[in-house]
Amino acid sequence: MPGCDLKVAEVPQAQLARELRGAGLYLRTGPVVSRIRSRIGAVARGIALHYAEHALAADEGYADFHISIERPLGLRRWIQPQVLFRFDDDLPFAPLPGDQGFPMLEWGLNWCVSAHCHQYLTIHAAVVERGGRALILPAPSGSGKSTLCAGLTFSGWRLLSDELTLIDPASGCVVPLPRPISLKNASIDAVRRFAADAVIGPVVQETLKGAVAHVKPPLDGVRRAGETAAPGWVVLPQFVAGSAARLEPLSRARAFMRLVDNAFNYQVHGRRGFDVLAALIERCDCYTFTYSALADAATVFERLAAGSAPDA
Repeated sequence: MPGCDLKVAEVPQAQLARELRGAGLYLRTGPVVSRIRSRIGAVARGIALHYAEHALAADEGYADFHISIERPLGLRRWIQPQVLFRFDDDLPFAPLPGDQGFPMLEWGLNWCVSAHCHQYLTIHAAVVERGGRALILPAPSGSGKSTLCAGLTFSGWRLLSDELTLIDPASGCVVPLPRPISLKNASIDAVRRFAADAVIGPVVQETLKGAVAHVKPPLDGVRRAGETAAPGWVVLPQFVAGSAARLEPLSRARAFMRLVDNAFNYQVHGRRGFDVLAALIERCDCYTFTYSALADAATVFERLAAGSAPDA
């Protein structure tokens, strides 16, 4: 799409689908430009919904990643259809069932960044911002990280990323990568009940992670994708059914090791990676957090942002 950057929403959906089927759509997400190609309708609809406020880069420009979501050749196009994720000329993942085109795109984009953007120290963590300070939430899948991220995003925090915290080694700041928030299973209805203004896409059943749906990133986070944030807090979240919301202090040494455990490319950065994480931890207050209700969690983090320390 030649010329100046446009927002996805400014392009008619029929034209958007043609671009995807043809030369590809050059989608800008934070510091990354991805050239995306696909003939699958669910992929086009997912991009039109969830990336409506994102910019489309000029198609004669540079793209960090060239990817496609496509059907395999042969009978699998028609009998028990599948989808493939192609990165350049490689197929880095096994095919998925045919109705999982948009989740495959999202998982593939996460992999592109975590496996190749080594200009950043990349941590498997959600991250939101308030008052210029970033709240980093490192946790494995199933911990309630994305649910909490979505709840905070609709409680006055700016979304920087649902899945990947990008640390600029030179400044130590968090670089935003605002994209759709991925929800699974019971968290889909939990966020729907908590945030009436959340735009949640179709639920895709029977993925490797169960039922999956994506939340459109709020406009503020997308518009401010060029604004970095200084690390302010590291919080290790854990959803525990029926538990009260409780924020408890955590030693910086333990928080440091958790960040190391969740860093995708810590070893790539070597000694510099150690220095970057050590400096980050020194700038942060560190806690563990258990919760079961998003309303209670939002209240706890509202107090934290206001400077109220939790009970010891």
